[in-house]
Amino acid sequence: MSEVPLYDLDPALWLMLTGLLVAIGPLAWVWWRSRHAPLPQRLRLLTLVTLFLTFDLVLFGAFTRLSDSGLGCPDWPGCYGNASPLGAHAEITQAQSAMPSGPVTHPKAWIEMIHRYLATGVGVLILTLAAMTWVAYRRARQGTPANPMAAALKPWWASFTLLWVCLQGAFGALTVTMKLFPLIVTLHLLGGLILLALLRAQSQRFARAAGELKVVGVSPLTWLLLLTTFGLLWFQLALGGWVSTNYAVLACTQFPGCQGSLWPAMDWQQGFTLWRALGAGRDGGYISFEALTAIHYAHRLAAYLVLAALLLLARQLYKVPALRAQAMWVLALALWQLATGLSNVLYGWPLLAAVSHTGGAAGLVVVLTGALFNCRPATALRFGSKSKASRLSS
Repeated sequence: MSEVPLYDLDPALWLMLTGLLVAIGPLAWVWWRSRHAPLPQRLRLLTLVTLFLTFDLVLFGAFTRLSDSGLGCPDWPGCYGNASPLGAHAEITQAQSAMPSGPVTHPKAWIEMIHRYLATGVGVLILTLAAMTWVAYRRARQGTPANPMAAALKPWWASFTLLWVCLQGAFGALTVTMKLFPLIVTLHLLGGLILLALLRAQSQRFARAAGELKVVGVSPLTWLLLLTTFGLLWFQLALGGWVSTNYAVLACTQFPGCQGSLWPAMDWQQGFTLWRALGAGRDGGYISFEALTAIHYAHRLAAYLVLAALLLLARQLYKVPALRAQAMWVLALALWQLATGLSNVLYGWPLLAAVSHTGGAAGLVVVLTGALFNCRPATALRFGSKSKASRLSS
């Protein structure tokens, strides 16, 4: 079989049209639902719809990776130079016949291309959101540059989100063309979660502009715990991505121990050599089992710390009446992650538990980002109120 070009832009226009078709339904629903609403409410609704579909995309991306469908179409952006696996039926059949359990099969090709269609649709929604935010900002500034609404509708978040989704698309392309290179796949996973955080931040800002959300004052301890937990979460997400992309989950199939020991044999240096191909060791050979064990165990040890931080955070947030809903979400998602993580270890990494674990991680990103943009230290709020009052009196 002839070598497949890694990049073939012939189907790019058809893929753009497919993304537009995917986005038309959500855009039409947002327009109809908010046709009589003020502009900030329309922007918030569009952001929430885009957030919901991006969450679905992250889950489907996890399913694509965990079902070994990431190379179902070995070129980018199409499939053997076609806009769908239908046009590549002969090439896929030939590859599947040569290697029936290989990376290219008809089901895997469809899974990979559906992921790309959904990603293109989300890109169209984010482009629309950025354009609408710029228009709203310019309208709010007309005649009254100091309009408080203009400050709330500043388009920099939307513009950065548009830039980020383009970067995320580039990592998606590299995931395919670099043959599931672990560092690239991990960055692609983290990029999707960062996209969720950016959209959640924007939804909170638009809610403030629409008068639907007020900033809640919290104690300095609660604010510090929230920031610390948020940072620990991202560290754990990076470790989890590294476990998944290196297929290191099954290196330990016991709990709380591993391979009959609480501290099994591990090769930390090889396990965390970042720039290497999938399955390759630091010296060019195959990665050792001890290195996979180190990757798995690092994620497990960090999980203890993150779980404790989440439980403490849930307790602190619950003390604030306005934040009790977020507290319950943090508690529920922490327990969800514990249950799905243990299921992955004890039941041999079942697909449902693995995708659910990714969903729980994405949920924590959304909830903690929302909490960060929903509260501030009470001392900072009092200082801000005094400064505003002094400006008004002068």
